[in-house]
Amino acid sequence: MADKKLKITLVKSPIGAIPKQRATIEAMGLRKLNKTVELPDNAATRGQIQRVRHLVKVEE
Repeated sequence: MADKKLKITLVKSPIGAIPKQRATIEAMGLRKLNKTVELPDNAATRGQIQRVRHLVKVEE
């Protein structure tokens, strides 16, 4: 079974976001605007995306 990956891109600055959301963005490995990371498609990653869904763009 192939590991599914999600491409997550930071599209909005987390400067005005609450500290918990900023910490989530940092934990996902997103440091700069328009930076993209590939993370495994699992429940933990989906939860992180749900918390900061207004700051990121997700591609399957």
